[in-house]
Amino acid sequence: MDPRRLLERAGLDAHSPPVPLAGGDMGRVWRLGRFVVKTHPAPPPGMFAAEARGLAALAAAGVRTPRVHWVGEEGLVLDYLPPGTEDWEDLAEQLARLHATRAARYGCEEPVYLGRFRLPAGTGEDWAAFWVERRLRPLIAATQSRLGELAEPLERFVRGFAWPAEGPVLLHGDLWSGNLVMSEQGPALIDPSAWYGERALDLAMMQLFGGFPDAFWRAYRARLPLPGAVEDALAAYRIYFLLVHVHFFGSGYLAGLRRVLEHYRAR
Repeated sequence: MDPRRLLERAGLDAHSPPVPLAGGDMGRVWRLGRFVVKTHPAPPPGMFAAEARGLAALAAAGVRTPRVHWVGEEGLVLDYLPPGTEDWEDLAEQLARLHATRAARYGCEEPVYLGRFRLPAGTGEDWAAFWVERRLRPLIAATQSRLGELAEPLERFVRGFAWPAEGPVLLHGDLWSGNLVMSEQGPALIDPSAWYGERALDLAMMQLFGGFPDAFWRAYRARLPLPGAVEDALAAYRIYFLLVHVHFFGSGYLAGLRRVLEHYRAR
């Protein structure tokens, strides 16, 4: 869809020509003047609405996010955030606020998407049961044909691992460096997969592909220190993101899953 049509539907100025932006692995992204338009040629039902809900939840928790101007099945219209200077202390403060936003149960009453992968709606009180059954097993089932000989040991590992639980907090849910904007107003988070889970999941993704310097980690740990069991489990939590990459991008990410299993087997 022409992104200018979505601006028109939102009642906004559509005179600026669309300029493609990076970060469109799960759709198409354009800048049109002071707006960003996201679309997809065949979006899963409710995907953009879930993203808008996630942005609203993060903003309510004190995280800087772009304003949502319009959302529909066809796409999303947001503010464009002009780039600014890096501020890792500010990011650490915002993430600490996010991870201090608590709930009574894990999950979300409405569907959540990790990229284009639909995660089941619903909540639970027991973290290990919710995590394995409602988050990991759907991804294992979706990637079964590509996992090959890894399928059985991976299933055994996720069921037998002692997943630490600090309690349900609000997550960004897909926090790699591409979903961070160092804007003129300060660090801002985009493209969330927001639900209530263990904060270790956000931290694991931040470590998986890098991009977050020691300055961030020092500032974050000073605000919310990590228990040893949580630190030790971060590599295991990478399984979630590696599985979704296998699903969307292929078997090249199987090596990462093997490294996780070998890491814990060697201990």
